[in-house]
Amino acid sequence: MSERLRKSIALLLVFGLAFTVLGLAGCGGADEEEPEPGEPVAEGPFEGGTFNFYISEPAFIDPVNLQESEGTQVGQALFDSLVTFDPVSMEVQSAAAETWESNDDATVWTFNLVEGAKFHNGRDVTAEDFKYAWERIANPENESEISYHLSAVKGFDEMQDGSATELEGVVAVDDYTLEVTLNYAFADFEYVVGHPALAPVPAEEVEAGDFGEMPIGNGPFKMSEPWAHDQYIKVEKFDDYYGDAPYIDGVEFKILADQDTAFLEFQAGNVDFVPIPTGQIQSTIDQYGESPDGYTSNPGEQVVLGGELAVYYMLMNNTDEVLSDPLVRQALSLAIDRQAICDTVFEGTRSPATGIVPEGIFGFQDDAWPYSKYDVEAAKAKLVEAGYPDGEGLPTITLQFNSGSGHEDIIQLIQQDFAAIGVEADLAGMEWAQYLDMLSEGTYQMGRLGWIADYPIMDNFLYPLFKSGSADNYALYENSDVDALLEEARVTTDDDERVAAYREIEKMIGEEAAVAPVMFYRHTRVASDRVNDGVYSANGLYDFQRVWLEQ
Repeated sequence: MSERLRKSIALLLVFGLAFTVLGLAGCGGADEEEPEPGEPVAEGPFEGGTFNFYISEPAFIDPVNLQESEGTQVGQALFDSLVTFDPVSMEVQSAAAETWESNDDATVWTFNLVEGAKFHNGRDVTAEDFKYAWERIANPENESEISYHLSAVKGFDEMQDGSATELEGVVAVDDYTLEVTLNYAFADFEYVVGHPALAPVPAEEVEAGDFGEMPIGNGPFKMSEPWAHDQYIKVEKFDDYYGDAPYIDGVEFKILADQDTAFLEFQAGNVDFVPIPTGQIQSTIDQYGESPDGYTSNPGEQVVLGGELAVYYMLMNNTDEVLSDPLVRQALSLAIDRQAICDTVFEGTRSPATGIVPEGIFGFQDDAWPYSKYDVEAAKAKLVEAGYPDGEGLPTITLQFNSGSGHEDIIQLIQQDFAAIGVEADLAGMEWAQYLDMLSEGTYQMGRLGWIADYPIMDNFLYPLFKSGSADNYALYENSDVDALLEEARVTTDDDERVAAYREIEKMIGEEAAVAPVMFYRHTRVASDRVNDGVYSANGLYDFQRVWLEQ
């Protein structure tokens, strides 16, 4: 059985998906008026309308640094990478590449591009545009925090150390053939190239300036005006898109102060898709109805609660004077009552995380991390072992987080859990972009973060988060043995052996409690009653191409 098929089966088993046939007429509409005799029945999908989608202020919408959920939501509407993922099964599908193949040892990959695909400026997309875009990401002068996606490509290391100005392993064989040579065998590389950041970019538009404010992509939607920071981002249907045309005319990404404000705007009929605030999940289900498959919204079935390929975890700065001691990290992780957080804040819709790799990823193992559980007495014993009995002598811990997105309630509960073992903690909230800057600079002590799959493989939860020097290794964790084993796992072409290797690596990192996993995410979102066939995928991206709106 192929790994790709096994991964799809894993998703089905864990999430219990009931596949919804997209684009069919009469998908669950409620209280429709009966037509008069002889009058034609109105059936969908209908074309037209603007989808109003809530986001926080993104950090970037330019692929060179497309790194977090809010910016990536916009970026995936503007850009198509070589492949994409089915929004329900997460299986790899063609996008800008019509077909692709690798050699026997998965060191050389050939992607055959769709001919005639265009950028939003009307120019044809070629293989050279991918080479330019990837080298732009790999160029250290651009300070891309997502360059690790290309770390396997031949020439990446040389670009990073300044000894080369191009990726030797990326070759435009002709206008529609891209050949990629890797430093080592990497059987999962076809998943990597599905990340929205690895899309083609037109060099002439970048060099013209202001590309980050109004990117020119090759996706189903184009910018209708420059990014209005802290207000909105507007995109409209791209008429010359090579793929299936969206039903909707466009998307207005409404940038609002916080989730509570967004929900009020939803209730007022001004936003079509929002997170449900703390304490209002069941009442929202009662009012709007629950999606049968957890991912697809239709009138009367508007609340989606499907499992996400994501984990919520507490970062601990492994270079901090106090938190550099694994015994202290183990104690703090053991002190967190994960089930109470899931029940109190999320009304039981989420589950405690027992490791860093979430359910739904092929290779998931329950109880992977021995200290990712709630055990007050064990936590106190670890503090004694670390030289801080009952927390005596341990400096106050600063818990930092991005405010306005519902994290305050979680962090306050963790503060109380720490107090129960004698550890004092102060809370410090800040705006999202500022928070990310602080994490990147390593100037925090303990914070929170969520990681959702860039692509649905174990490597994506282990290599970027724990490889020494990775831009997403905000914990600043370093272990040379783990580094070597991560490299070894990537070159393992046998599917079962590779997954077994990743499982052992996950356990090694867990023994050191590099971070403290808290919970596995589930969707807690609601759509308006004019949304039909609206799919919010397991990796947190909305399918703007197939959604349609009641007119």
